[in-house]
Amino acid sequence: MSTPKAAKPRGAKAAAGHDHGHDHGHECSDDCGHDHGHAHALPDARGIYLISPSSAVRDPATVDLARERLQRQGFKTAVDRTAFAEHQRFAGTDAQRLASLTRAAKQKLPIVMVTRGGYGMGRLLPAIDWKAMADSGKRFVGMSDFTAFNLGLLAQTGAVSYTGASAVADFGGKKVDDLTEALFGEVMRGELEILSFETQDADPVDCRGILWGGNLAMLTSLVGTPYMPKVRGGILFLEDVAEHPYRIERMLIQLYQAGILGRQKAIVLGRFSDYKLAPHDKGYDLHEAVAWLRRTVKVPVVTGLPYGHVATKATLPIGQKVGLATEPGLAHLVLDEHHH
Repeated sequence: MSTPKAAKPRGAKAAAGHDHGHDHGHECSDDCGHDHGHAHALPDARGIYLISPSSAVRDPATVDLARERLQRQGFKTAVDRTAFAEHQRFAGTDAQRLASLTRAAKQKLPIVMVTRGGYGMGRLLPAIDWKAMADSGKRFVGMSDFTAFNLGLLAQTGAVSYTGASAVADFGGKKVDDLTEALFGEVMRGELEILSFETQDADPVDCRGILWGGNLAMLTSLVGTPYMPKVRGGILFLEDVAEHPYRIERMLIQLYQAGILGRQKAIVLGRFSDYKLAPHDKGYDLHEAVAWLRRTVKVPVVTGLPYGHVATKATLPIGQKVGLATEPGLAHLVLDEHHH
């Protein structure tokens, strides 16, 4: 598995900036006029408020362990009062989970992190007060099912949020991946300028655009809804778990035929993990699905992004303007584009 080669802080002094004074349903591009970049001040990284907006936490001890590790990293933590609620497979009823988001936007800690993904965020999208979420200035962090929130927030307000680390998966297990932990801290503190990672299969590209994406299945489920961002000239990144390559290709076909893929400057692929090939695939695999993508869409494709349902993952800003460049064997994601 490829790993980030030069994912080190380079003295960035930046914080995600939001511009909420625009209409919903906007189209974002390089010249869209919205602030998808940075304000030049170090972000507030004093503490993290933990919520469970999707599936129920199976073992509360994993959250306790995550809190200990986050506190060792310098983050004060607090847990929402319904974070351990259970209703069927969910972390409480829809109303309870919606209320936890409202509380998260009002409480004092600057970062809001999900305990876990699973399923359930899609149910909440029409009832979320998106303006309140954006105006809160909180940095919302999660992945997988939380992709629906990340993209809904971008579509409805243009605000930046984050995808990558989550409490149970990344900080509550037997071992914490050192790079995942370091990258989360660096991004939250505004210290990471450039994420460089190894790639064995990248088209030549040197561009800048709005970084957006996340879990492929969640993103595809938003097509045709008010929660799908209208990003033109963006850098789209994708991952998924337990999806056979033909299912991955089928979702990519939908995004292509909906006109979404062709509007991007680059498509960056993270990890597609935990799937099983069948004897009747007869050579059809993920590599073939990516080859189809390249032949059909005619947009540069970069592989190897350390992101997905895997131990080593970067925390990435969704909705922020970034740069992307490749050279033989390496790709560089420039998160602090003001310095370059």
